[in-house]
Amino acid sequence: MSKVIITGNNLTIEEVVSVCRNYYEVELSETAMEKVKSSRKIVDDFVENGDVVYGITTGFGKFSDVSISKDESELLQKNLIVTHAVGAGNPFETEVVRGIMLLRINNLAKGYSGVKLETLHTMINMLNKRVHPIVPQKGSLGASGDLAPLSHMVLPMIGLGSAEYNGVTMSGAEAMKAAGLPVVTLTSKEGLALINGTQVMTSVGCLTVYDALNLIKTSDIAAALSFEAHNGVVDALDHKVHEVRPHKGQMDTAKILLKLLSGSKMTTKQGERRVQDAYSLRCTPQVHGASKDAINYVKERVEIEINSVTDNPIIFPETREGISGGNFHGQPMALSFDFLGIALAELANISERRLERLVNPALSGLPAFLVEHGGLNSGFMIVQYSAAALVSENKVLAHPASVDSIPSSANQEDHVSMGTIAARKAKEIMENVRRVLAMEIMCACQGIDLRTNNGLGAGTAPVYNKVREYVPVLKEDRPLYEDINKCEELIIDGTIIDVCEKGIGEIKF
Repeated sequence: MSKVIITGNNLTIEEVVSVCRNYYEVELSETAMEKVKSSRKIVDDFVENGDVVYGITTGFGKFSDVSISKDESELLQKNLIVTHAVGAGNPFETEVVRGIMLLRINNLAKGYSGVKLETLHTMINMLNKRVHPIVPQKGSLGASGDLAPLSHMVLPMIGLGSAEYNGVTMSGAEAMKAAGLPVVTLTSKEGLALINGTQVMTSVGCLTVYDALNLIKTSDIAAALSFEAHNGVVDALDHKVHEVRPHKGQMDTAKILLKLLSGSKMTTKQGERRVQDAYSLRCTPQVHGASKDAINYVKERVEIEINSVTDNPIIFPETREGISGGNFHGQPMALSFDFLGIALAELANISERRLERLVNPALSGLPAFLVEHGGLNSGFMIVQYSAAALVSENKVLAHPASVDSIPSSANQEDHVSMGTIAARKAKEIMENVRRVLAMEIMCACQGIDLRTNNGLGAGTAPVYNKVREYVPVLKEDRPLYEDINKCEELIIDGTIIDVCEKGIGEIKF
């Protein structure tokens, strides 16, 4: 059933991907609806009684000491959205926008934000009918959450801004009308409830984590193919070596590589050809393993965040309180996404080194740049250049965003996370890593052919065969970007992992 039931409590990364990329519909659970109505009743009581509650009967940020009357509450919420929608840069991809909307819906469904049920249903209907607000990528400090981009998300709901509907960009009012959806009039607390949170950084980061979990599998497959192209020494993968330094990711990687290489006639034992390999082969379990452990840590943080309340103030119906805190602060995600970017960058670092060893005849014993008749043919010479450029770019992008902060709102908001910048950088790093791994896989397959394929491993053979369906052996120069594109597409659509796991079973770590 292509539907996700929203409770506010048990959304998974896989469900986020299903909604974002496969257009699963969402539906609010009965329990969530009751919680939303309960919290809304508290907000209405605050307004009716004139209680002093931040963002409900007061202004925002530095204006938190300015009282707002009941009659002014609707205008206050509208003004909040229109003045905060000041994003910059290119718009986010549709899948990211769908993630932003989904995560905001899940946050509001927990029943601690005080929105009207009708407002929440409007967001759900927009998502299901594919009305996607145009949301600029830049302009968030990541504390008071993602105020600027989330405001752009809200604009079409109130008949402003721009949105994409059926793949066509139009005004927000036109998109809502075309989808048969009425615009809403925001009232007390609702504007703040819709934009105070970490859903932009978490949408970007959640999708990147999902892709990273697949890339780490791909990196093991690429390394195994390079092992065979180099006639690598498998003794370094012996379980005894890793059990005496029992980091989980390291042990898992060694086990996975041995499984991938099971039955291979292309690997060697210690002393047959050489005593030991260079670090880029021999230390693959240690390097890939460290990235596995880091990515799994980030995955756990994301799973917590997508089911958390990141609003302010938080409405507690049980005690009839509206408590102003700091759950909108993106620091837990900012640190995690910086860590994610660093962990991913290392996969490309070591991949490029394995690729360099393949194309360098002094290190591989293969024809220079993996092509016969070198000189006339340049072969894979510039593939390594391109990989090196991407790796160097990653080193710049991996500089942490979370160590920066800049005060805002007249120093009321004097420490911010930069979490959305961290998430965007991690995504860009991931895309560069994917390209480098595609290059390594392509070159490793060429190296295997030049070495004479005596029989590949249980996991590498089906991958090699699949690559060769799309990328023939290079015998004379041709445009290689097309071959790289084909290898990268096999990574993106999951084919590389699918054919491999059909041969050896699921790759688990």
